[in-house]
Amino acid sequence: MVSRSCGRNSLIRVVAIAAAGSGLFYGSSNPDSSELYFQFLLMFVFCVFNLRKLVNSSETRISLSIPATLHESVLVQRQMSQSFTPHSPFISSDCWQFGNVSLVSSRVNPASSGSIKKEYPVTEEAPVKEETTGDVKDGKDSCCRCLGRDTIANAAARVCPAVVNLSAPREFLGILSGRGIGSGAIVDADGTILTCAHVVVDFHGSRALPKGKVDVTLQDGRTFEGTVLNADFHSDIAIVKINSKTPLPAAKLGTSSKLCPGDWVVAMGCPHYLQNTVTAGIVSCVDRKSSDLGLGGMRREYLQTDCAINAGNSGGPLVNIDGEIVGVNIMKVAAADGLSFAVPIDSAAKIIEQFKKNGRVVRPWLGLKMLDLNDMIIAQLKERDPSFPNVKSGILVPVVTPGSPAHLAGFLPSDVVIKFDGKPVQSITEIIEIMGDRVGEPLKVVVQRANDQLVTLTVIPEEANPDM
Repeated sequence: MVSRSCGRNSLIRVVAIAAAGSGLFYGSSNPDSSELYFQFLLMFVFCVFNLRKLVNSSETRISLSIPATLHESVLVQRQMSQSFTPHSPFISSDCWQFGNVSLVSSRVNPASSGSIKKEYPVTEEAPVKEETTGDVKDGKDSCCRCLGRDTIANAAARVCPAVVNLSAPREFLGILSGRGIGSGAIVDADGTILTCAHVVVDFHGSRALPKGKVDVTLQDGRTFEGTVLNADFHSDIAIVKINSKTPLPAAKLGTSSKLCPGDWVVAMGCPHYLQNTVTAGIVSCVDRKSSDLGLGGMRREYLQTDCAINAGNSGGPLVNIDGEIVGVNIMKVAAADGLSFAVPIDSAAKIIEQFKKNGRVVRPWLGLKMLDLNDMIIAQLKERDPSFPNVKSGILVPVVTPGSPAHLAGFLPSDVVIKFDGKPVQSITEIIEIMGDRVGEPLKVVVQRANDQLVTLTVIPEEANPDM
């Protein structure tokens, strides 16, 4: 009788210690869980009270049940703790056996509990790399704007086979002084290569003089002799053609107008004859004006990035994370790091179209200096002159060149252009896009003048002087 009593008392101690111990362990592991710890203590008292009633029975197998509300609070607290700590405070074990007593651990699978039907969120699947394309997927839908560990590598891999190294003779005062180097990208399987003009031609004024045959080396080691088909001085864009009896890889052209400051981009090329060179960075500015860089002549806009480029990168592609060409690397600031510039691919594509259509780039000229208006500039101008037109947007005309098409059409300084060729306009870029290569074609322009006077003018653009 004494041994049986001692055995039962030992059993009570084991269960009591297990219940109290699990509560103490959980409370010490979760300093902010005082309420839940108190519930464990209540459960412990409840267990001891019921065990004393059971010790007189012949059954020694005891099972402990946790109320559903307490069980759910435990699981919710566990999920919250897992989201903030790398390891769960619960001991991972399914069951411990002490003689005939089964002590179930506090870690319970919700799916196996009959009293709990609530579904808990499942953790997201880890990214999976597809074997066929090498692209990274997140297990559900692909996110082309998300940056993963292979995003840059995938983008470079799509364009890399089409990147070429260019080498052309370099002359100084008619004397051959070595060879210049640059890069380019095959943009058509027929062997059309997009590159920078200064890599493959010499300019005397605006006239392009080919440097001679261009040596073209592909990433796979094949070499070709290229011919310069077209080159434009102002944009610094050129087209080189190679002929091949075997298929040539071609890169896809993207859209530079979709770029925003902060977007990731990749610069590719062959700096200092180092082929297969890839550098990455972000877009710093999407519309850097040529005047901001101290460049004269016609108005131009560039993509500014912080990608590392060096001698030999000129003409190489600037690529977005989708593996599409969005620019042509053209120059950098020599005395600074992280100041690189590229011709937007939208501009380069229009130049290519004009090469095919006209054999050269035709640029209409109006003879106007123009300025995009915004709320701040408009407010400042109205402070200076209360008669300034009440506009919310438009293009201000500060200067009209005497004898120009605009002067002959009746433009005046301080005019605000609000419509061009029947279309509302808010930027100089829109006017340039509307004009395209339309030379000698009458265009209707609506301007708003002081005291809100509306005037419709007809201007006939002339072809710009290439040496301007």
